[in-house]
Amino acid sequence: MARIFITGSADGLGMMAARLLVNEGHKVVLHGRNEKRAGDALKAVPGAEAALSADLSSIEETIDLAKKVNELGHFDAVIHNAGVGYLEGRITTKDSLPHVFAINSLAPYILTCLINKPERLIYISSGLHRDGDASLKDLAWKNRPWNGFSAYSDSKLHNVILAFAVARKLPKVYSNALEPGWVATKMGGPLAPDNLAEAPVTQAWLAASNDKAALVSGKYFYHKQLRPFCESANDVSKQELLLGEYERLSGVVASPCPLQERGF
Repeated sequence: MARIFITGSADGLGMMAARLLVNEGHKVVLHGRNEKRAGDALKAVPGAEAALSADLSSIEETIDLAKKVNELGHFDAVIHNAGVGYLEGRITTKDSLPHVFAINSLAPYILTCLINKPERLIYISSGLHRDGDASLKDLAWKNRPWNGFSAYSDSKLHNVILAFAVARKLPKVYSNALEPGWVATKMGGPLAPDNLAEAPVTQAWLAASNDKAALVSGKYFYHKQLRPFCESANDVSKQELLLGEYERLSGVVASPCPLQERGF
């Protein structure tokens, strides 16, 4: 059985994926943005091993979360599920970053660098990643008029680029991205048309299945099937540019992290 850490698992798809994995007999550690939400996660997923708290809009707290994860020992998989939507106005974090970028895009990078290397990494993207700005200019929205939809789309493109960069640099790790579909979660809204029951299945499958189709890397999925994606995500120059911007904005560099042992 696998041991899996899932960010943003106090509700929504993260919680649903956690329940699937626990019901299959896997060990699951949950995450909420504060202690109350972490407690809510434990109540919502009976049988989960533990729940950690951290506000992923904070670089400091995200770094601390990685330390907490490492203190719990080895994990076979990490599902980078936590995210915020685009309906809210611009919120600036204490690190002077838009919260959509900080939570959806930068936090997965920090955790990828600092959590001791699992065998599998799963990044939750969206079909809207195809509307993201592939130039990767002005990630912090310093020189652009704020647009929540565009900021969200950008962050979901970043998730795919990061997943593919990790797949390229860590050939012994299965690193993939997926879109769960537009479903009726709190973020998706009540009118979302896709099948909610199917939305958490692919990430749980990628995290723990021994099916040959799940033991791949550098792929993009929808409902356990390969799906076309924005081709810029496969551009090595784009991958390197994004990693460099992540380092600059977070202060977390790839070179001293555990993943460096495998060439990250």
